[in-house]
Amino acid sequence: MKVIVGLGNPGREYEMTRHNIGFLVLDELARRSGLSFRRNWWSPAQTAKGTVGQEKVRLVKPQTFMNRSGLAVGSALRKAGGRTDSLLVVFDDVALSWGQLRVRAQGSAGGHNGVQSVMDALGGGAFGRIRIGIGPKPDSVSLSDYVLGPFSDAEKQDLENVVRRAADAVEKVCTAGIEQAMNCFNRG
Repeated sequence: MKVIVGLGNPGREYEMTRHNIGFLVLDELARRSGLSFRRNWWSPAQTAKGTVGQEKVRLVKPQTFMNRSGLAVGSALRKAGGRTDSLLVVFDDVALSWGQLRVRAQGSAGGHNGVQSVMDALGGGAFGRIRIGIGPKPDSVSLSDYVLGPFSDAEKQDLENVVRRAADAVEKVCTAGIEQAMNCFNRG
């Protein structure tokens, strides 16, 4: 079973913010696969279980707030058998241009507190990831205000396309493996 985690923050005030793009991608995957999220007694997360392609998956949206995502990811991974090579984390990245995707088999946190929390909980970064570019923050805005801020009007016009492409990348990981997904989506 593959565990696919979208990073974000719980609550209506964060739903349409840049930091929640991981949640939006998981919502798209659930919609495509006819899955519904629900709270669990065993994890501080909303999860949905089903298939993507032929791969059995558990979709996970941590409800711990971004900086404590590792708590939910650790328990969800244990529930699914505990193998970090079955984990794929989807999250926002200010180091990439708006809408740019980067699929990786492993890596560092790159300054992302949610990813760092996952790495701390798992003891390292040996898990797959899909980084979704939200663009660099303007000089006049703090990093937290930028990532927790709403999408701009220009971003909103392209948001559905960006979320769809990221969901396509997740599906490619599930159906063809991470190397093939890297070859398809790590351009431009």
